Amino acid sequence: MIPARPEFVPDPTLSREEMETLQRDIAHAARFEDEFAFDPAAVSTAETTLVPQEERPLVAGVDQAFLDEKAVSAVVVARGPEIVERASAVTDLSIPYIPGLLSFREGGPILDAFENLETDPDFVVFDGSGRIHFRQAGLATHMGVVLDVPSVGVAKGLLCGTPRESVDERPEGWRTAIEANDRVDAPDGTVIGYAFQSRQYASSRKINPLYVSPGHRVSAATTVDLVERLCDSYKLPEPTRLADAYADEVKRDYTA
Repeated sequence: MIPARPEFVPDPTLSREEMETLQRDIAHAARFEDEFAFDPAAVSTAETTLVPQEERPLVAGVDQAFLDEKAVSAVVVARGPEIVERASAVTDLSIPYIPGLLSFREGGPILDAFENLETDPDFVVFDGSGRIHFRQAGLATHMGVVLDVPSVGVAKGLLCGTPRESVDERPEGWRTAIEANDRVDAPDGTVIGYAFQSRQYASSRKINPLYVSPGHRVSAATTVDLVERLCDSYKLPEPTRLADAYADEVKRDYTA
């Protein structure tokens, strides 16, 4: 799978100002509305569902592991519970981590893994932010626009924006909108994603919510619905959980 918008491929040699300008251009090119061919009700990783296996969309999970100054990027594509393809790449990292500019450090390595992928997924789940970003162009938005694929970002922490309600000690399935504030290049109150409590337990109400936001070609509300359908028995959606495990496997094999 190769970039559909090569002009947006992250270039780590750009200055910070140039990177931020490119992110604003990417946010302008991104479509934060539903634009995909699959039925959202067919998205599931469960073994048993009313939707026949052959009618389920191909869903890819993306995650990375790190080894010194290398990124181990992993993409796992599944149709329902069946893994269809896995691809990976081990790539040198060019720049250090800079808050808000993660895609310029890790985006190129992720695209290297996608280049080794023969399957064209219908939908991609990234471990990172999408529209919940200072310039509305987190990793999931940047990669989603470059590949022109429906995508979503699932982050473990909140980068920016304000939850509409307190996120503390919420029950499983609860959600609240994340609204733009003065740290986001969007009008105040714009819904840029959701806090979503994917798992909670009666014995200990200390599990934090996920922060789910559109990458590209998916609306905020649909984004959190899709992620909910992909959180099978774990806090994290199954596609990125599988990608995380595969990245660790590739890392072990690389160092063996």
